[in-house]
Amino acid sequence: MKRKNVKLMMLAALFPMLCWAAGEQPISLGTPTGEIQGRVMLPDVERPPVVLIIAGSGPTDMDGNSLLGAVTLKNNSLKLLAEGLARRGIASLRYDKRGIASSAAAGKEEKDLRFDDYVADARGWIELLSEDSRFSGIFVVGHSEGSLIGMLASEGNAKVKGFVSIAGAGHPAYEIIETQMSNQPAEVRQLVKNINDSLRAGKAVNDVPVGLMALYRPSVQPYLMSWYRYDPREVVACLEQPVLLVQGDKDIQVSVGDAEALKAAQPQAELHLIENMNHVLKSCDTVDAGVQQATYTNPDLPVVEELLNVIEKFIKP
Repeated sequence: MKRKNVKLMMLAALFPMLCWAAGEQPISLGTPTGEIQGRVMLPDVERPPVVLIIAGSGPTDMDGNSLLGAVTLKNNSLKLLAEGLARRGIASLRYDKRGIASSAAAGKEEKDLRFDDYVADARGWIELLSEDSRFSGIFVVGHSEGSLIGMLASEGNAKVKGFVSIAGAGHPAYEIIETQMSNQPAEVRQLVKNINDSLRAGKAVNDVPVGLMALYRPSVQPYLMSWYRYDPREVVACLEQPVLLVQGDKDIQVSVGDAEALKAAQPQAELHLIENMNHVLKSCDTVDAGVQQATYTNPDLPVVEELLNVIEKFIKP
């Protein structure tokens, strides 16, 4: 009996090593509407910190690629981010948002989707990671719209040790939309503002002009109402964890001013501006949209090394 107990103790001691395998592994999160699929990237070290990587807006998958009609914008930005962190001894979990790519089955009808669904999913992943003894601590990294999702998932969550915003908006969605419409005729700008004001008040708009139907179609209005509730400046101000704000100065989708707005709202946050980094985390020395387009469709371009360095320093000071 004594010899048998010794063997069991040896197996127990070896078990963590037998289970650990550096590389990429599939993982899934069960939700009431179906499973969300993800990938865990494991470095060649035991009990590393792990980051939950949250993708940005639209049909963006876990690798940072988007399908726009028949065109795929494949840049692998988030996959390259995960691989770069793994080389620095940091694990990661990235996932296809509900309704996107391998998580398509978990999608809801557009009229039923809410911004808070994405936040709940992120919280679900954090809970799952917190139960995994392979990791020493959880950090959240949100890119673009994923920044606000990550902030909300981290707010009041003691399981999150730190939050990183990459190219996160510093203004609420309705302000961003109105800014994007600033070059339209005054009549259109006023229509947009009127619709936004109504949605912010929780009132649906039935008489949307044909020219604005793609943006404000009835089925998407409930989602917009749920999204408009949040001002990133107010949310980041509530975070009690250490916060790192990262912004590229060649980003043509989110400005340095957005990062500065978040910093002003959360003075304790660390702000790092990266020279010649664009929205897909690649090096580009111009804000010319035509030139930048090539970086959005080139998965062979690496992500900016400085980005990996500042995240590593934040997670492993």
